[in-house]
Amino acid sequence: MARTSFKPALNAVLRHEGGYSNHPDDPGGPTMKGVIQRVYDGYRRGKGLAVRPVREIEEGELQDIYRRQYWDAVRADELPEGIDYVVFDGAVNSGPGQSVKWLQRALGLPADGEMGAVTLAAARTAAETAPARLVDDICDRRLAMLKALRTWPVFGRGWGRRVEDVRKAGKAWATGAGPARRIPVDGPDAAIRSGKAPVASARPAPRPQAGAGAVAGGVAASAVSEAARQIAPHAQASATLALVFTGLTLLGLALTLGGLAYVWWSARAGARRAAILDLLPAGPAA
Repeated sequence: MARTSFKPALNAVLRHEGGYSNHPDDPGGPTMKGVIQRVYDGYRRGKGLAVRPVREIEEGELQDIYRRQYWDAVRADELPEGIDYVVFDGAVNSGPGQSVKWLQRALGLPADGEMGAVTLAAARTAAETAPARLVDDICDRRLAMLKALRTWPVFGRGWGRRVEDVRKAGKAWATGAGPARRIPVDGPDAAIRSGKAPVASARPAPRPQAGAGAVAGGVAASAVSEAARQIAPHAQASATLALVFTGLTLLGLALTLGGLAYVWWSARAGARRAAILDLLPAGPAA
C-alpha cells in the first residue's frame, strides 16, 4: 500500500480548525471543523443529497472532503513527509492553488498553482538536502501574504500562531523528529478557528496610491512655483524678497523631486506586494 500521512496531517489541521464558527469578517462564512458551508453544499449536491447546515456534517463526510478537495488536490501523497503536511495545511487555510504557489516560489519555480511533475521532483530534492529550510521558506511566504490581507487585524493573531505551529511540526516531521500528530499545538487558544485566508476573497489591505501622492505633490509644487513667479519681479529690489524667492524656488524643486521619488517608491512597493500576493504572471507550468 502506498505511503500516506493523511490521517496524522488531518489530525494536526483539525486542532487548528476547532468546531463551528460563523464570524462576520470571515470570508468563508459558516464553517464546521474547517469546512465552509459552500464547500459542504457542493459536496452534498455532488452525491445527490439534499443540502443542510454545515454544522451537521458527519465524520465520514469531513474526511472525504479533506482528502479529495485539499490533500489530493495538492498531490500530498507524492510530496516528502512533513512538506505534505505544510502544503496541506496551507491548502485548507488559503486554497490548494495558493498553497502550491508558496511551495513553488520557495523552490524558485514559476508559480502557476498547479502541482506538476517538475514541482514534485524539486520538492523531493529540496527535502533531501535542506528540509527545514524548505519548510521555513514556505511558511515565511505564507505569513507575508497573510499580513498583507485586510483581515489580518481580525484574524492575524490566530493566523500567525497557526503558521508557527505548522512550521514547528513540519520541520520536526520533515527532519525525522516525529510525525505531526506528536507535535503539540502551543497556547490555550490554539484550537480557536482563525478564519479562512484566500487571497481572492480577503482583499489586500489598502495602501497609499501613487497617483494620489503624485497629484498632491504636483499641486503643492505648482502653488509654490506660482508664488515664486509673483515675487520674481520684486526680488532685486529687496534682500528679503530675494531670500524668499530663492527659498520658494528650492522648495518647488524639492516638492517636484519628492513627487517623483514617491511614484518610484510606490511602484516598487506595488511590485513587492504583487509578488507576495502571487499576482505576477506565473510563467510556464511546473
